[in-house]
Amino acid sequence: MNKRLIWGALGTLSILAAIGGSWIASLPPAPAAAAPPPPIAAEETAATLAALEPPKRRRPLIAIVGINDATETTDYLMPYGILRRSGVADVIALATGPGPVMLYPALKVEPQATVAAFDARHPAGADYVIVPAMSRDDDPAALRWIRIQAAKGAIVIGVCAGAKVVAAAGLLDGKRATTHWYYLKELRERHPAIRYVPDRRLVVDGKVATTTGITASIPMSLTLIEAIGGRDRAAGVARDLGITEWDVHHRSAAFRFNRSFALTVIGNRLAFHEVMGLELRPGVDEVSLALVADAWSRTYRSRAETFSAAPGPQATREGLHILPDRVAAEWPGAGQLISFEGPPAEALDNTLRDISARYGTRTGDLVAMQLEYPRKPADQQIAWNGDTLATRLPAPSE
Repeated sequence: MNKRLIWGALGTLSILAAIGGSWIASLPPAPAAAAPPPPIAAEETAATLAALEPPKRRRPLIAIVGINDATETTDYLMPYGILRRSGVADVIALATGPGPVMLYPALKVEPQATVAAFDARHPAGADYVIVPAMSRDDDPAALRWIRIQAAKGAIVIGVCAGAKVVAAAGLLDGKRATTHWYYLKELRERHPAIRYVPDRRLVVDGKVATTTGITASIPMSLTLIEAIGGRDRAAGVARDLGITEWDVHHRSAAFRFNRSFALTVIGNRLAFHEVMGLELRPGVDEVSLALVADAWSRTYRSRAETFSAAPGPQATREGLHILPDRVAAEWPGAGQLISFEGPPAEALDNTLRDISARYGTRTGDLVAMQLEYPRKPADQQIAWNGDTLATRLPAPSE
């Protein structure tokens, strides 16, 4: 028997003993599959769209704010990429201070302005402020700026655990809201006046909106495009992304901390780990890049790093600049990821399938759970060009 496997098994038993096997046993099993929830009533959709109509300008200004230390990768990049490609608004990616924004769990980006520079250029403030999840909920600069923008009449949208930041700014008291399943208990304990709404990926109350976990930024962005530019414009962007519907219905009970989740994390932490290379090319799609990098960095067995033959930042499709982690013509390791070409919405399904093929189905499910992504059944997932990334990568070392 492989020595690594022996020590891995012993290590797992040691950890289980340390944290208490009874605790693991007390966790609920993975939720059983269930029928999708019914579609959202037309009246609710109309009310959501009305609440998200541009509050100030005919052509609205959308600011996505991040802190330099660590801001969630997909929360920051996907709204930018989707909203920019729609053409219905001016969209700018901000940071609270000068220098790059270190995204978590992968990628490093050059913001287009600081919040101070934005304020000097736009004293009337933004129409919409998108708040991603951040490494800390109490960053003084972020909270101060969000409060000021809300006071100037902006609609504030907390994406994923960004709801915790919006709540810390005092904007969710007495409001209906949601957040990433993992942080829901914490949010409700810290802010008991919040009225949690289950089974919705997007909740709007007055001039504040919140979403569920990471991938909810896709239906949120499309709903916002529809509110600004109409159904046809949103449908056009959705087709470009490879999406047919963006109904905000959600099955909240499917996402919870469970026994399989815990055991997979423990096992993967003890297994062989890889660094997977993503080549940065000019014009790379922000949505696909974010989804692929984020997913591969959440397996607890791998993380994604970018490389480029050019030493400087690489411009994305919509003009954002990504800084490579390494300067190299080729990825030096064996785990280079093949660039995804095709509708961005297929990127996540294909990546989850490839992760499952490489590390096992439980790891694919683990990543989907973290992203709060309602994963499609295997027979409904799209195979790009009839091939999978896993078949083109060497098997992970034993």
